[in-house]
Amino acid sequence: MRQWARCGTRPCQPADQRYQSAYLFGAVCPARGVGAGLAMPYADTPAMQEHLDEISCMVAKGAHAALILDRAGWHTTDKLTLPANITLILLPSRSPELNPVENVWQYLRTN
Repeated sequence: MRQWARCGTRPCQPADQRYQSAYLFGAVCPARGVGAGLAMPYADTPAMQEHLDEISCMVAKGAHAALILDRAGWHTTDKLTLPANITLILLPSRSPELNPVENVWQYLRTN
């Protein structure tokens, strides 16, 4: 979008507020057909902590979950309290092709 303004001035441009955002946190266990997911207003450490707690509740008694994560700041912070039944596996930096959830996002974008 273009907007004209007198030389040497900054035009006032209202922000587009027609849309709201949500961040989807999700995990699945293909072997059991069980998943855990949250829609959160922010992608940050408190949201990730809630997600880990939700996953921990869904893990079968006596089992252990391994989560494959990219290196987003809220995945790697030392401020997370990791439940005893979860282990984090961090993917190498800049390798979206190794992240299985990228296939989901690609599908959602095209449909």
